[in-house]
Amino acid sequence: NIEAAVMLRVLDRTNLILDIFALRAQTAYAKVQVELAQYQYLLPRLSGLWTHLERQRGGIGLRGPGETEIETDRRVIRDKIAHCKEQLGKIDLQMAIQRKNRGKMVRVALVGYTNVGKSTIMNLISKSKVFAENKLFATLDTTVRKVVIHDLPFLLTDTVGFIRKLPHGLIASFKSTLDEVRDADLLLHVIDLSHPLFEEQIAIVNETLEEIGTQGKPTIHVFNKVDRVENRNLITSVLSRFGNAVCISAERGINMNGLVSAVAELLEGTIVEETIRFKQDDYELMSQVHDEGEVLEKRYDGTSVVVRFRMDRARAERIKDALARKRSRRRH
Repeated sequence: NIEAAVMLRVLDRTNLILDIFALRAQTAYAKVQVELAQYQYLLPRLSGLWTHLERQRGGIGLRGPGETEIETDRRVIRDKIAHCKEQLGKIDLQMAIQRKNRGKMVRVALVGYTNVGKSTIMNLISKSKVFAENKLFATLDTTVRKVVIHDLPFLLTDTVGFIRKLPHGLIASFKSTLDEVRDADLLLHVIDLSHPLFEEQIAIVNETLEEIGTQGKPTIHVFNKVDRVENRNLITSVLSRFGNAVCISAERGINMNGLVSAVAELLEGTIVEETIRFKQDDYELMSQVHDEGEVLEKRYDGTSVVVRFRMDRARAERIKDALARKRSRRRH
């Protein structure tokens, strides 16, 4: 009704977000993700858009006997949704294989509200050129770079920014991006300290992380844009309130060494060196060590294989627990 009165296009919040996503999508994958979310949003709203077309038409062709035009439109959109899901399913499978192939390295993911400076931080730490701009959702595609800090190699991932009440269709569409966050060993939660509602944005990101099942991961709170903060007491306050907190300005390169040191310190705490003696029938667990860790030495001792390797602590503990259970079953 408003559109008819003012002769202008009227958008609701979700439609606006979808439009921004459509403008930012660069790769074929991002475009399919946005297209799927748009169709999923449009499908239940067709009746409001096409009430003037709800007359029945029989005959041969696109419509079946007695099928209304709105039913035809719904069928066409459902077909398009199915096609998009099929395309995304194939790409998701490819990305899952890529993630598995990268399994030997520790993964660090940049997460945070939209437009807080994640891509700028990515560029500084990885010394690469990732598209970064002062815009909502400038990053839609997952970018992964190999980084080495203090002789510790890891993979750094830049992800799509979160937003308050992110439409569920978008959460489903951007499954692969969120899978990168799920698979990460360490999260860098980037926060725009100069934003008046930064605490609300922290809560929204934490809710989204909980929704996708990634709460409890080791996290560094990276308070960005400190050069724009006039209240210096605020900086002192957030550093005392948040564990593993670092204040930086990615744009001006302030305290980037502090961030790098914090990442290195946490990584050193998560990566352990282990030496395990495997029996030759423990081939599945040995294969897991090769897939998920860095094998430093391997020697054969009679019927056993002694493997020295580096791996993040959680994965190493899982392998040791599995080996202990297997040996317990052997004894009994």
